[in-house]
Amino acid sequence: MKSCGNAKKRENLRRKSDPEWEPNDNVDNSVKSIEKDLTIHRNIIMTNNDILRRIRFIFDYSDSKMIAIFGLTEHLVNREQISAWLKKNDDPAFQKCNDTNLSIFLNGLIIDKRGKKEGPKPKPEKQLNNNIIFRKLKIALELKAEDILVILGMVNIRISKHELSAFFRKSDHKHYRDCKDQILRGFLNGVQLKYRSNNRPTNGVTP
Repeated sequence: MKSCGNAKKRENLRRKSDPEWEPNDNVDNSVKSIEKDLTIHRNIIMTNNDILRRIRFIFDYSDSKMIAIFGLTEHLVNREQISAWLKKNDDPAFQKCNDTNLSIFLNGLIIDKRGKKEGPKPKPEKQLNNNIIFRKLKIALELKAEDILVILGMVNIRISKHELSAFFRKSDHKHYRDCKDQILRGFLNGVQLKYRSNNRPTNGVTP
């Protein structure tokens, strides 16, 4: 009975975020897979490469699209760099994506999703943390606090609106709180459920 209740809650949360959504076995299996992923990776550090891979997977971006997103900030990368950042960590050709490059990509993602703004482009951060990454994704996807709480709820992460707001405060604010890997990973998994179609072709990408 408890599992049925949890499934019903997930359906209600999904409907809030997407009124046209209808339940099906593929989505339910995706939720179970993501919940398992959260449990397995709870104590594993999330890297810049993990985030880059996950964003590419969620939106099914090709190499050309990834290059174009970097280009929106007038930063040029080539296919070899993209490929090296997206490879698995144990691949000999793997290269770490540093904070500056991930920041450039996220700034480009904001422009891609929301359009260019007048004035100078934001400078990429030389040092990133989960709070900054979370905030940039929030801006890119034009999410309100209520939207984020629904997305987190889709993967059974329950926090209050007050707790959420603490992640987006300035680091010297007395109510500022560090965003842990589990929260950011859960958010990305929820975004995957919300934005990625199970029936969409994939370019051969895995998260």
